[in-house]
Amino acid sequence: MERPREGETVTTDRTFTVDEVRRYAELSGDDQPRHTEPDDDGRVMVQGLLTATLPTELGGDLEVLARRMEFEFLEPVYTGEHVTCYATYDEVTERDDRYAFAWDVVCETDDGAAVLEATVEGIVWKND
Repeated sequence: MERPREGETVTTDRTFTVDEVRRYAELSGDDQPRHTEPDDDGRVMVQGLLTATLPTELGGDLEVLARRMEFEFLEPVYTGEHVTCYATYDEVTERDDRYAFAWDVVCETDDGAAVLEATVEGIVWKND
């Protein structure tokens, strides 16, 4: 694996669908009406932890083993809204067999509204 660099930012983006929110509601048990019954515009509110799959997607892509994740949900996300997640390496420490790091994360809608902020601490194993 290439060494992560402090200040480097990785991104992902997504637009959640009503079907995804309903499937997550079934899986998680978080099936409040706000997540299952569309509003006048046909949208439902995305569960906070489903929104939090954006930084976990980045972690999966980079083979991160998370140690600690702390989320702050700032604004609701609705189906049909495009959300971009930015994870910036705040600290990187090289060890013999891995890199330990901390990310500062922000997820924003296209109009620039921050909907989620997070800190993530984890490791990535070095390739032999």
